[in-house]
Amino acid sequence: MTESKSLGLLAGVRILAFTQFLLGPAACQYLADMGADVIKVEPPGHGAWERSWAGAELFINGVSAFFLLGNRNLRSVTLNLKTVRGADAARKLAQRSDVIIENYRPGVMDRFGLGYEDLKKLNPSIVYASGSGYGSTGPYRHLPGQDLLIQAISGLGANTGTLSEGPTVSAAAVVDQHSASLLAMGILGALVHRERTREGQRVELIMMNAALDLQTEPVVYHLNGARLHRPRTKVADTFHSAPYGFYATADGHLAIAMAPINAISEVLGNPGSLQPYLDPGIAYSRRDEIRQALDPYFRKRATAEWITLLRAHDIWCAPVNSLAETFDDVAVQHIDPVLEFEHPRAGRVRVLRHPVSYSSGEATVRRLPPEAGEHTAEVLGELGYTSVEIAVMRAAKEI
Repeated sequence: MTESKSLGLLAGVRILAFTQFLLGPAACQYLADMGADVIKVEPPGHGAWERSWAGAELFINGVSAFFLLGNRNLRSVTLNLKTVRGADAARKLAQRSDVIIENYRPGVMDRFGLGYEDLKKLNPSIVYASGSGYGSTGPYRHLPGQDLLIQAISGLGANTGTLSEGPTVSAAAVVDQHSASLLAMGILGALVHRERTREGQRVELIMMNAALDLQTEPVVYHLNGARLHRPRTKVADTFHSAPYGFYATADGHLAIAMAPINAISEVLGNPGSLQPYLDPGIAYSRRDEIRQALDPYFRKRATAEWITLLRAHDIWCAPVNSLAETFDDVAVQHIDPVLEFEHPRAGRVRVLRHPVSYSSGEATVRRLPPEAGEHTAEVLGELGYTSVEIAVMRAAKEI
């Protein structure tokens, strides 16, 4: 862990987080990386949900990799919000905070007496940011806002894959991660507004909106009359013209972006099988046929050979890398996206760095992902609680 060149864009901004899963923690981590003092409120005992689950069942020496990837640079307190003193401590923390972030189902924070209407009475300038699947009102407000389910309902799944394969799940939690970015962006905008006007406000991120935002191109084409459908072959999506897509090669796969079919034909020696498809006006309507015509040619050479040949003709292309190949790629190594730290229980951990760089400083690891309640006594002490009061609350399982 290093303290050198630590980023201070949000130094002095205090954030109180009632977050779980990926959306809330990832948004908090973006802001904590920028220097905000983020306090994560967790239930006593087991802590936040993400401590007990990990993708690929990856627990590093008993510590969830899922928790480790999204909870650095913050402090953890445990509060039993179902008790009077636990909820009261949360309200006292809210009173001295600049931002509240929560991504419980709509209504949960209200039941704890910690909703926006409750807290703005205590702190009129509060920025209260909520993330949910379908918003705080409407027919789906009580349904779980989970990444896969949002992909399904939003059309993202149905617009991915081929006709024969059916809808396809994205290879990452793209809705969660995009939602986290948008929530952090909304909070930053609200903080700038408050700096200028002294007015707080509620910020609401709806995952369904984030999923639609991810699909801006096909959604707008659909809304304005385009008839989109999954291709029969592995063209990349519902709206690009051929030859855009992934192609099998002799030893892997190749991606070709927006390239005129006649330019591809020239590289291939203008074979007769491509002559019926050289009219650019049919590149979308007959894209499946064009792809099938190209397929046998790309299978004749290795990916690296095609990359050299196509780039020599200024055709946009790239290898389709596995994750292992991605981190061996010289361009990826140059941007140095991997952050490594030593965790007291997990040992050496490798995660991704903050994705934006700044000339004023570096988003370093100021605090390791904490144990549940690691900073409870410290934070309550800052509120004026005595060691005796803290001990009493701990014995009563209020913290």
